[in-house]
Amino acid sequence: MAAHAQGSLFDQTDEIRLGPLTDVTRTVLGDGAWIDLLPGWLGGADALYEELASGVPWRAERRQMYERVVAVPRLLAFYGERGDGSRDELPHPVLTEARDALSTYYAGELGEPFTTAGLCYYRDGHDGVAWHGDRTGRGSREDTMVAILSVGAPRDLVLRPRHRHGTVVRRPLGHGDLIVMGGSCQRTWEHAIPKTTRAVGARISVQFRPRGVS
Repeated sequence: MAAHAQGSLFDQTDEIRLGPLTDVTRTVLGDGAWIDLLPGWLGGADALYEELASGVPWRAERRQMYERVVAVPRLLAFYGERGDGSRDELPHPVLTEARDALSTYYAGELGEPFTTAGLCYYRDGHDGVAWHGDRTGRGSREDTMVAILSVGAPRDLVLRPRHRHGTVVRRPLGHGDLIVMGGSCQRTWEHAIPKTTRAVGARISVQFRPRGVS
């Protein structure tokens, strides 16, 4: 099932490890929304990609789209909380470390920990996700955060204002890059991974969210 990911010339280690969060750079988007970016937060990202691509129990989904059922153009996995309050074990220890590090770093702004992890596997340029905001849960009415760690080949994450014309923000993410969407971002902005006809390698994104945000 594992698709090929183009390796990074800058990530030449197989040691899977996180760097510090001290070099996070914030960009204010407007309307109370912002993004934080830290390229290459995870070292050994290509090695982690290989482990996740072959070891995660990926599932394909189909969804109702108007009058027909269509295949979701990516593979999915989800790690959440159980009824007893415990959490599903993440597929690699470094992801648990990443979730805990993000919870600590953003504790003052977020006020709660990241608890869930959703994984998306974009196998090639035919896979993507349309414009959306994470507004199914509390993100529809509250400021919150969604942190995304990307491994594998870079794909563009694009953002645009939801209710007005404005500049589209584009960030290529892969090879251990971190982006955090915060403030009102899920309500006032939309984001997408556009499909592409260009030859691109596979990418896996790991989305950390607080409880009740989806």
